[in-house]
Amino acid sequence: MNPMITMILIFSITTGTIITMSSQHWLLAWMGLELNTLAVIPIISKKHHPRATEAATKYFLIQAGASAMILFSSIINAWFMGQWDILQLSDPLAKTLLTIALMMKLGLTPLHFWFPEVLQGSSLTTALILATWQKLAPMTLLYMTAHQISTTILLIIGTMSTIVGGLGGLNQTQLRKMMAFSSIAHLGWMTAVITLSTNLAMFNLVIYILITTNTFMIFISLSTKTIKDMGTTLNTTPMLATMLMIVLLSMGGLPPLSGFLPKWLILQELTTQNLLPVAILMAMATLLNLFFYLRLAYTTALTLPPNAMGVLNNWRFKAKSTSLLLTTTFPLSIMMTPLMPIIQL
Repeated sequence: MNPMITMILIFSITTGTIITMSSQHWLLAWMGLELNTLAVIPIISKKHHPRATEAATKYFLIQAGASAMILFSSIINAWFMGQWDILQLSDPLAKTLLTIALMMKLGLTPLHFWFPEVLQGSSLTTALILATWQKLAPMTLLYMTAHQISTTILLIIGTMSTIVGGLGGLNQTQLRKMMAFSSIAHLGWMTAVITLSTNLAMFNLVIYILITTNTFMIFISLSTKTIKDMGTTLNTTPMLATMLMIVLLSMGGLPPLSGFLPKWLILQELTTQNLLPVAILMAMATLLNLFFYLRLAYTTALTLPPNAMGVLNNWRFKAKSTSLLLTTTFPLSIMMTPLMPIIQL
């Protein structure tokens, strides 16, 4: 793709997200979402492959339908309440439509089926954008309207998402689909706690973006797309393989890594609010996620002896040079737990 076009598309994605995050009017928020969606579609389909075209079509249909539902919800609320303020969503039908639209936007259960397929049809870099940056705008809308949506509904959606995210990733061999179900599970944790503690949900979002960015950056550096590809990384790039194993354990929520911190705080908050059954279900569903993280970590760094190849001509792909983004996010992905005493949530 032409560098100028790529720069324009990335600028449009950034602008659309910022417009949605900074707006108080429903029409401006909808405009930002549409700008964001239309800029991402050429990035998804730039490979000119049938899978990429299919992924771009699915993404367009789902996101356009969700944006139209958000616009319809805001029109209904303005019709009955006489105002377009995002923070003043009062009509019951508007609340229901908005909840469904945000579930579609974020890929939450039971409207999650499009997300793994879209990520599988995209490149690793595009999948990184879809799994991290594209979650910011809908999560902002959910953050601003969470106090007006039923807590019970969000708890049910969040619990279902954690369970489906764990079950869906068990039988996957494709890394992008595995990361898609991981994203569904993590977003389920945020959805379940966002009405109880919005600051805790946003903290979970920050940790999720850090760890997911770090994982995708290592995948891009290693040029790996399946579990089978991970079995040969230790001989060629032992440092990246070790980093990937540690980050995967952090994503699974093992202490004392950073991924353990938000899960610990969310379970504590759910227990404090006397939601013990929800906390137990979500903790058990996390074990499913942890299983395929451990399987991938085992395949990556524990299946071959840590010695160099005894041949001069190595047929395997050489790892790409590490980037500043990777070296910045890796320490934050594994060493934020000691900061918990100074985090005010």
